Amino acid sequence: MIPMPVIWLIALVVFVVLEAATLGLTSIWFAFGSLLAMIGALCDLSWGWQLFLFILGTALLLLLTRPLVAKMKLGRVKTNADRVVGQEGIVTQRIDNLHAQGQVSVAGQIWTARSQTEEPIETGKTVKILQISGVKLIVCENKVHEEEKV
Repeated sequence: MIPMPVIWLIALVVFVVLEAATLGLTSIWFAFGSLLAMIGALCDLSWGWQLFLFILGTALLLLLTRPLVAKMKLGRVKTNADRVVGQEGIVTQRIDNLHAQGQVSVAGQIWTARSQTEEPIETGKTVKILQISGVKLIVCENKVHEEEKV
């Protein structure tokens, strides 16, 4: 039979590896609980006390660090694609939400695009990128820019 300190050590390693793989503070609390339980096992505490230390350590670290994690806002990671929001682009294929078509050229890249207003936007028009939804740009016709051209 495998000694309890070894079992808790294996759990600790698994949680640390999982944490390193996700980089999202998902299992660090369990790793701390496993460490406390392993120390309890090395002190010859019963299985019940080891489990209690695991739960206590996990809950305590979770309660102490959760407010800090919430402040860090780890939910959404910005990518380079986010840089196009707020920029202008040129419609290279007519944007028609009803027919699920449309493309815009922004900073030398072609993106699939949809109109925010549901109104079609013709090829050659200048649009403003409002947001990214999945892999599509949500755009609106940039009428101010178009009026300056006239």
